[in-house]
Amino acid sequence: MNIDQSIYRLLQRHLDKQAVGFPAAPLGSDIRFLRRLFTLDEAKIALHLSYKPAPIDQIAVKTSPAFSAAQTKSFLESMSIKGSIGWTEKNKIDHWFLLPLVVGMYENAVDGNPSPEFLNDVGAYLRTYSFGKAFMNVTPSQMRTIPINKSISVSHPVAHYDQIRELIQNAPGPFVALQCICREKMAIKGKPCVKTSRKETCFGMNSVGVMILRRGHGREVSREEALELFRQSEADGLVLQPSNAEQPDFVCSCCGCCCGMLSYQKFLPNPVDFWTSHYQASVDQDACTHCAKCVSRCQVNAVTLAGPDGKAAVNTGRCIGCGLCVPTCPAKAISLKKKLQEIPLPKNWEELYDEIMKNKKGAWGQWATFLKVALKIKDPRARRF
Repeated sequence: MNIDQSIYRLLQRHLDKQAVGFPAAPLGSDIRFLRRLFTLDEAKIALHLSYKPAPIDQIAVKTSPAFSAAQTKSFLESMSIKGSIGWTEKNKIDHWFLLPLVVGMYENAVDGNPSPEFLNDVGAYLRTYSFGKAFMNVTPSQMRTIPINKSISVSHPVAHYDQIRELIQNAPGPFVALQCICREKMAIKGKPCVKTSRKETCFGMNSVGVMILRRGHGREVSREEALELFRQSEADGLVLQPSNAEQPDFVCSCCGCCCGMLSYQKFLPNPVDFWTSHYQASVDQDACTHCAKCVSRCQVNAVTLAGPDGKAAVNTGRCIGCGLCVPTCPAKAISLKKKLQEIPLPKNWEELYDEIMKNKKGAWGQWATFLKVALKIKDPRARRF
């Protein structure tokens, strides 16, 4: 192994020690991906960062004497502008931190305009069993599912963090519309999204909105336009997935044909074991007319027609509580039911990653979970990412 290669291997191991891991891949796809995101000097600087934001004075102490404080700051800026690391401001002081691969480096690095070469490298890594075991062992999940507004009745006691309108109305902003890298990836492969033709279906806000605009990417929108974008996503039949915190800083509008997260959920036998959601669909068997509209509406294969009468049945191990099936049922036979046990949410993204770090399993624990799930998978050909 040459010196350059060893630096990237050290970076891979350092990233793997963060809240969301970045395990080594047998055929080197991990190193190829890191080479695309970090120059050699940037990789050396990144070795002194963590998932916790830190100011330049703290980072410069660690990078000295190899790099001066000015050089360190220059490299931090170059990495944050191209999206390989994160930036935030605290008390009007710049802070930098390491991003996870997903959601983070993958989405930020290309801003909706990925090259085929980039997609090949990241796709090769995302498809590895090494990444799969690390990803499914993240607890709590990085994202969650909230119901679409049309699925919520006035009698529902819905918390503000489970309502997209409340989240947008109460957020300080700014609001930024972004192109979806998952849909762009599938379009490049000649498989355009079957749910929507819109490109701007990802959404950053608050601290992430500030970070995106600082990089000169995305399109800033008003609060009213943000609400309209989510209305369109609901009409298109997209699943709303914000970051898993009471004060989310991004929201994705996802489909089962393109979205990496939903593809992974479809691959798992019981995705709710690895996902945060406070609702699930329920069918009134007496009212169901077995029209099957709910089957095609579901993005994670949670609804089927079953039994001698061929009526709708919900697999509660698969249903993520998005509510897409509710407003399109002509017989009004489907409704959302609140789960008996609600999972407490971290306040913000920093608390979320602290919680993930606290619950992080060792290598043997991760493999045990992975093997347990693998034995339940009926179709090994199911598409992941």
